[in-house]
Amino acid sequence: MSLASARPAAGGPDLALDLVVRGRRVLTPSGVCPAEVAVRRGTIVAVEPLGADLAGARVLDIGDDEILLPGLVDSHVHVNEPGRTDWEGFASATRAAAAGGVTTIVDMPLNCVPPTTGVRALELKRDRARAAAFVDVGFWGGAVPGNTAQLRPLYEAGVFGFKCFLLDSGVPEFAPLGPDELVRDLRELAALDALMIVHAEDPAVIAGAPHAQGARYADFLASRPPRAESAAIAGVIEAARRTGARAHVLHLSDAGALPMIAAARAEGVRLTVETCPHYLTLAAEEVPDGATAFKCCPPIRGTDNQDMLWQGLADGVIDIVVTDHSPATPELKNPPSGDFGEAWGGVASLQLGLPVMWSAARARGVALEEVVRWMSAAPAALLGLTRKGGIAVGHDADLAVFAPDEEFVVDPARLHHKNPTTPYAGSRLTGVVRSTFLRGRPVTDVPSGTLLRRGQP
Repeated sequence: MSLASARPAAGGPDLALDLVVRGRRVLTPSGVCPAEVAVRRGTIVAVEPLGADLAGARVLDIGDDEILLPGLVDSHVHVNEPGRTDWEGFASATRAAAAGGVTTIVDMPLNCVPPTTGVRALELKRDRARAAAFVDVGFWGGAVPGNTAQLRPLYEAGVFGFKCFLLDSGVPEFAPLGPDELVRDLRELAALDALMIVHAEDPAVIAGAPHAQGARYADFLASRPPRAESAAIAGVIEAARRTGARAHVLHLSDAGALPMIAAARAEGVRLTVETCPHYLTLAAEEVPDGATAFKCCPPIRGTDNQDMLWQGLADGVIDIVVTDHSPATPELKNPPSGDFGEAWGGVASLQLGLPVMWSAARARGVALEEVVRWMSAAPAALLGLTRKGGIAVGHDADLAVFAPDEEFVVDPARLHHKNPTTPYAGSRLTGVVRSTFLRGRPVTDVPSGTLLRRGQP
């Protein structure tokens, strides 16, 4: 992270404005345009054409090689604190977020201990985050067998919705829901109009697939077949149809499920879908054997499948792109054997999500505005965060100064993740976040994030 080089305004500043940012390229909801953005008490109070000569206590003129973006919103981040803070923590995760232009994250209810399946666990997590967060942080609750009675209290305490697994989560304290339990919990959430987010892989299909073992990536891929996703998503669709509840499919990897998803939505099923940068940029054909940094569940699939995921985004069937940042210690992520069956499944990419996506999008002729919409405005809308996700009057002044043409090579030593193992190590990417602002203040080495609750603007 770098402190933005804002300077005091010359000649009679309007001290009622804390900050004015001027640039030839500012990404507003209407598109990229020359503009001046005025900030007062953390809120954008004006967006005027460049040349309006707005003046404030501080003024930042961004370079012609830079573009001002709204801060990204990542609704799928595993912070793992408390309990597995050697994997990640609020300080390290939110530093990484800010360095990648992400100004809001929502933390998953696992792999922390205790999991966020009751209000006391939520308050413990908030206590840990309160003094350590460099960006704004919200929380998901967890739906596990036996905690249906906890869902309403958690929702009233401000979680943004609830996550469940349909198969083994990988940690014993977060058990999966069976089909009847999923319907029961969806009925409870329908009464609250609350969102259920689902890790959708079918346990029976995976139990019938070859066992994941050894260093060959092809063997690991065979152990998590596309049919496991499509079968589970079909079950989620049917449960959402029966209950009228809102459901969200996490980290879609199998593009073969897109027609089913589109058809369900067309008939009125309340379904949204996300995918992740690693599914859109990494391909099974290019994963070296033994390279367990690439292991995630569901897995990275082939190039043809990847092309269809991009088409799903273009068609609007996939709603958002989020990282599913899920790091682990080197011992768990990189076993000496290179055995994909032994390694922890998860890709740590919170700091790299924007340049990874922009590098791939640019090569495909996809505009930066689309990438930012998928990673900022759309996740903010899913969460109901009406003050996030755009450079517009009334929004929080969460901003990122981005150099879209600057290239860099990923050096894990320069990442802020606590355990910076990454499949992108050594990759040449395009797009550098030069500075990040949270509610109009440059993110520095002092934690300044706030804790978000569902229902607040």
